[in-house]
Amino acid sequence: MILTTLNLKEMYGDYTDINGKIKRDVENGILFPLVRGIYETNSKTDGFLLSSYIYGPSYLSFEYALSYHNMIPERVIVYTNATFNKRKSKLYKNHFGVFAYRDVPKDAFPFFVQVFEQDTYAYFMASPEKALCDLLYIKKPVKSMKELKALLFEDIRINRETFNQLNLNDIIFLSTKYVSNNIKYLKKYIESEYIR
Repeated sequence: MILTTLNLKEMYGDYTDINGKIKRDVENGILFPLVRGIYETNSKTDGFLLSSYIYGPSYLSFEYALSYHNMIPERVIVYTNATFNKRKSKLYKNHFGVFAYRDVPKDAFPFFVQVFEQDTYAYFMASPEKALCDLLYIKKPVKSMKELKALLFEDIRINRETFNQLNLNDIIFLSTKYVSNNIKYLKKYIESEYIR
């Protein structure tokens, strides 16, 4: 369960040194700090459930979401998240793992993000189409269709079969929300290879 310092001050109202009690609970493995002022009580909580509580608004995207959707073969151990208007990347390390946050365009941010609930947690996950666009947005720009294919299928190692099952209309829609050479070429690739 997630608790804030405010929750703990209410819970520990009978203690004269509330901050000391919180500190002891951290030292004794009763509370696990996520970021300043936010704690988790269960040491075994999956990190993906905690991402949006650490820094937000945010949703899981980029490599983590592509792995989650079986789009890439690698298991991703960093919880990669998309934010907007933060203007700088953030990295947090705590008991539950490593959490990375990167900006995507404000216009793209709200689309194709699914909300899930597990136990008492809500978490937000990009669709495979959105995660792919987000990742291409932060990658070094390509200069040709050939380079885009190499980026997709060799560098990122997107599974071709899974790529063929994507909702390509979602990608076409999203392509207008990013200013990105990579996504411009992705749209061209889809239009030339898949849309007749």
